[in-house]
Amino acid sequence: MSKLSERPDMLERVVGMADTWPRFTVNDPVGNAHYGRIPTELPQYVLFAEDERGEVVAHAYSVPVSLAAEGRGSLPARGWDEVLVRAFADLRRGTRPDTVSAISIVVAPHAQGRGLSARMLSATRDNARAQGFTEVVAPVRPSAKHVEPRTPITEYAHRVRPDGLPYDPWLRVHARAGAVIDSIAPASMTVAASLEEWRAWTGLPFDTEGDTDVPGALVPVRCEPERGYAVYVEPNVWMRHPL
Repeated sequence: MSKLSERPDMLERVVGMADTWPRFTVNDPVGNAHYGRIPTELPQYVLFAEDERGEVVAHAYSVPVSLAAEGRGSLPARGWDEVLVRAFADLRRGTRPDTVSAISIVVAPHAQGRGLSARMLSATRDNARAQGFTEVVAPVRPSAKHVEPRTPITEYAHRVRPDGLPYDPWLRVHARAGAVIDSIAPASMTVAASLEEWRAWTGLPFDTEGDTDVPGALVPVRCEPERGYAVYVEPNVWMRHPL
């Protein structure tokens, strides 16, 4: 496991690692404005793993943020988008951070199924602890929610197995690492685009008004053919990791 701030020569390989995100998720304007800044402006919060050939097979991004800054209270309902905005606003203003928010853990397609996601989460916790923080928060994207997009996120997030652990695999990894659910972020990511863009991203016709199920989407996409656009508002689950 390496930290990008200690291996700046790996920047291009970390950023260029293949991923499996659905195309529409990488067209969130807030994410596009801030996500790419993390490796260059906050490299001490970027971790990566290599295989025996030196190929990057996983990386984890996080950001320092002040949860106690004036005007802020609970974890934001606009989850992933809002914590990115807050983190870079804090960086610009010189506001002292009091916690670390995980932003993403990505495993290369050919390296999935090896337990790397849990190892990257553990490394994110360790990195935050080493920098003096006492908590990590995470706007978690449940990994199997896309299978049942019409199930309310609150019902899905709190569903548990007989052993008491979360039903969702990615929520379960966080729980096993010591996290607890704090709240739901109902509007964690918003992608609003023309019907032509949605057709290009998904291969679907997007010609019927109303909710459209899209592969990889956690909830249906709202289609408005007469207005020429469709909107996806993704919910996430805020989880807290005491360190």
